[in-house]
Amino acid sequence: MANIHFIGGEKGGVGKSVVARCVAQYLIDHNLPFLGFDTDRSHGALMRFYSGYASPVLVDRYESLDAIMEAAVEQPERRILVDLAAQTHEPLVRWMDESGVLNLADEMGIPIFYWHVMDSGKDSVDLLKKLLDRFGGQLRFVLVRNQVRGMDFSVLEESGEQARAMELGAQVVSVRHLHDSVMNRIDATNSSFWAAKNIGGLETAELGLMDRQRVKMWLRDVYREFDTVGI
Repeated sequence: MANIHFIGGEKGGVGKSVVARCVAQYLIDHNLPFLGFDTDRSHGALMRFYSGYASPVLVDRYESLDAIMEAAVEQPERRILVDLAAQTHEPLVRWMDESGVLNLADEMGIPIFYWHVMDSGKDSVDLLKKLLDRFGGQLRFVLVRNQVRGMDFSVLEESGEQARAMELGAQVVSVRHLHDSVMNRIDATNSSFWAAKNIGGLETAELGLMDRQRVKMWLRDVYREFDTVGI
């Protein structure tokens, strides 16, 4: 059956869109069919960078969210990738609770992964605690230490929440920092990571030879981390 991957973190600015784009590019580069759903009405990363694979979904409408589960059941050959905008936790939980989403997923044998994207601040740790308190081992957590948004994760390590998550079966991956000017040019030209590392030139991300090489090396390291998840 399909896997469902929610890319979340609730807090704005932690780099959820970058991680969602990395997962999308990973699936493309590994020839793994997927469907994307984007919950951000104004700056949706999947709709912006991978529009051919994604469609919008409204978190405040159950019939819109229902499309996620229906796609997983009806198209089991595809992974389902959901990019969660900031402040979508509460409506998502209500939908899961009132619709029996986790029970249905268990009955249908559909694993649900929740990628909790974190910066190095305390807010991300507090949100992780909230998630673990609410869901425990019902979701397959992937803790994403996003080094694009900070390098020192001692607050997470000392909080006990990372150890608690790992006891519940969570996996921990890191997304290392990509040179700011490179990421800015990729974003400014709405280029996919594939275009950034393979083409370059004025028509895409305006990246030169060495910048494209840096993207390739960065993606290589990201993919090695994602390999451990079992996407």
